[in-house]
Amino acid sequence: MMGSSDTFSRMLAKAGLCAMMAGALAGCGGKKEGLRSDVAASRVTTIGVNSYLWRASLDALSFMPLLQTDSNGGVIVTDWYTNPRNPGERVKVTVTILDQDLRADALRVATSRQVAQGGTWVEAPVQAATVQKLEDIILTKARDLRRGAIGG
Repeated sequence: MMGSSDTFSRMLAKAGLCAMMAGALAGCGGKKEGLRSDVAASRVTTIGVNSYLWRASLDALSFMPLLQTDSNGGVIVTDWYTNPRNPGERVKVTVTILDQDLRADALRVATSRQVAQGGTWVEAPVQAATVQKLEDIILTKARDLRRGAIGG
């Protein structure tokens, strides 16, 4: 009887160990799939706004000095930037991310431009194509980041 009890205990232990391993493996597989879909989702909300748009905006403006960044409100404001090749002109950019979804209408870019005249900076118009190009750069980068997160 003692021998059969030891055998039974060993069988229970093996079955328990197998069940725990199967549960752990199933849990790992489920988490991995869940993580991929969470990371790649078009709506990423851990910072208050879409993280792909946020990261793409920071990347696109990385050459400019930043004055203010608010990841919860989705606002990035640069300080004035003067291109060394054109010292008589400077620009300032404000990017606002309006939604948690990765959509073109969730992004607003506003640009100010000044030119030097008589030793002072004077407001000058910004070409609409310039703003559109910056929006396109940010959206393309955000889509690339999302595509990279889903592995293809």
